[in-house]
Amino acid sequence: MLDTTTSYRLIARDITTSLARTAKEPQVALESAYYMKKIGGIASIDDFLKDTRLFKFAMTAFGLDDMAYAKGFVRKILKDGVADSTSLANRLTDTRFKALATAFNFKRDGAAATSSFATRQGVVDRYVRQTMEVSAGADNEGVRLALYFQRTAPTVKSAYGLLGDEALWKVVKTVLGFPTEMASADITKQAAAINKRLDISTLSDPVKLGKFIGRFTAMYDAQNAQSAPLLS
Repeated sequence: MLDTTTSYRLIARDITTSLARTAKEPQVALESAYYMKKIGGIASIDDFLKDTRLFKFAMTAFGLDDMAYAKGFVRKILKDGVADSTSLANRLTDTRFKALATAFNFKRDGAAATSSFATRQGVVDRYVRQTMEVSAGADNEGVRLALYFQRTAPTVKSAYGLLGDEALWKVVKTVLGFPTEMASADITKQAAAINKRLDISTLSDPVKLGKFIGRFTAMYDAQNAQSAPLLS
């Protein structure tokens, strides 16, 4: 098995080719074709939730496949929308739900909510990327975490965004050396600890983000006893 740093770099250095290869996989192509065929007929939240196959595809695209069973919860999120700061999507620390509600904005757009690029090809692109990351994680979870962090971290605006996303938090915790017990502390104290050690704005800088991920992959290998040439 290649070490985490090498595996991550092999995928990340030509992400376009990696995504194209994933998109051509039979199951991915089949599900993507089904989604593109059916999404045009989705005109309401009820339509969206009723087509389980399409709904699961969309949830997977936003990294929420493990919540596909919670249709009542998702209904509430979509019904509230994102315009109101007090809506459920805006109050959740997990920003994936807000991303879902922003793409499928039935609250604002009604029947036209699924006619945008974001809810058509945009969702397919998300699904392909998510599938690629999960596939990479089947061999090495560190690679999946690194790829996810590369994609998602630049959109995070505060320490709470890192704390609210389990995968992002795993990366940050590893790099900054935070103990597992820290999760039991008050969330404001956790956020303060992160802000003391990390300038969140640096995550939107490609160079600084790359260095942060490099530190993570090396430390991940060290902690999990993988062979890591960079450490040598």
